[in-house]
Amino acid sequence: MTEFIPPAKPIIGDEERAAVDRVLRSGMVAQGPEVKAFEEEFAEHFGLGRPCVAVNSGTSGLHVGLLAGGVKPGDEVIVPSFTFAATANSVALTGATPVFADISADDFCLDPAAIEAAITDRTVGVMPVHLYGHPAKMEAILEIAEKHGLQVFEDAAQAHGASLHGTPVGAFGAFAMFSLYPTKNMTSGEGGMVTAGTPEVERLMRLYRNQGMEKPYHNEVVGLNNRMTDIHAAIGRVQLTKVGGWTKQRQENAAFLTEHLDGVTPPPVADGAVHVFHQYTVRVSDDRDGMAKALKDEHQIGSGMFYPVPNHRLKPFQVDVELPETERAARECLSLPVHPSLSQADLERIVTAVNTLAKAGA
Repeated sequence: MTEFIPPAKPIIGDEERAAVDRVLRSGMVAQGPEVKAFEEEFAEHFGLGRPCVAVNSGTSGLHVGLLAGGVKPGDEVIVPSFTFAATANSVALTGATPVFADISADDFCLDPAAIEAAITDRTVGVMPVHLYGHPAKMEAILEIAEKHGLQVFEDAAQAHGASLHGTPVGAFGAFAMFSLYPTKNMTSGEGGMVTAGTPEVERLMRLYRNQGMEKPYHNEVVGLNNRMTDIHAAIGRVQLTKVGGWTKQRQENAAFLTEHLDGVTPPPVADGAVHVFHQYTVRVSDDRDGMAKALKDEHQIGSGMFYPVPNHRLKPFQVDVELPETERAARECLSLPVHPSLSQADLERIVTAVNTLAKAGA
């Protein structure tokens, strides 16, 4: 029987298990020395040049970052609709309103022209998402933000190690959030890491993640319990030693797919951009859903449809806005396996299956 190729596969080995055992034996399992070390090592590994704050999820990271940035009820933050709901949810959790703007066809990220068109007198920030591991058009976005006096918040959930013209993703905005969910390019089991553009943003994020306290029982703000445990940080520290090799393998797998796929539109990579291929997302112009079903049923190959329902059409938001590129991407996008566990035989199977189905019009 043909073995199933999963669309994603977390990699957790003996080193991670040993790290967890070490923490459990230490007796200190909540936020402690492992978290502090993980924060410092994460910033150094990715060359961020700014401090990092560890939290218990990517969504928590966006939330505390926005709070630290002073986003409040009545404000508006411009976000893409073609992304996971956590992007818009985090804005809504502050009491502010997410305003949905369209994406560019070439990179699935916020279109700078659409950002400018969405600005109102209540707009305080813009949150580009470096979707699938490709950096957004940050130079243009920063220029627009400076022109209109807006803050830039980076959703880098899927972009560990991505960069644009030599600047790493996570070093552009007032803050940037990296997710550490199990299927991301690296994991801590669950968690998030947030970069801080200024000392004040860092201090406030640390307050908000820890019940509003810097000093025990001296609460300065109404805070949250969004701390990362030392158990999760220990896993993340081990993963940091491996993510570079995994990223290189993802990029090599993506290059093979791009060279050999036919009948679908492979993901482009912008000049000066380093794409880390959290997902390898193609466009299927005719019957994307049919191809996904046939890949699974006929070829035992998993795939992902991210995101078939754009945020602006989700029940909590339901905004009447024209986003043609967002709607087209939601119809056409299909993410093929690209993770580092794939063998050469797996890659060849994926190419053969996709090309066969595309030729047959499936």
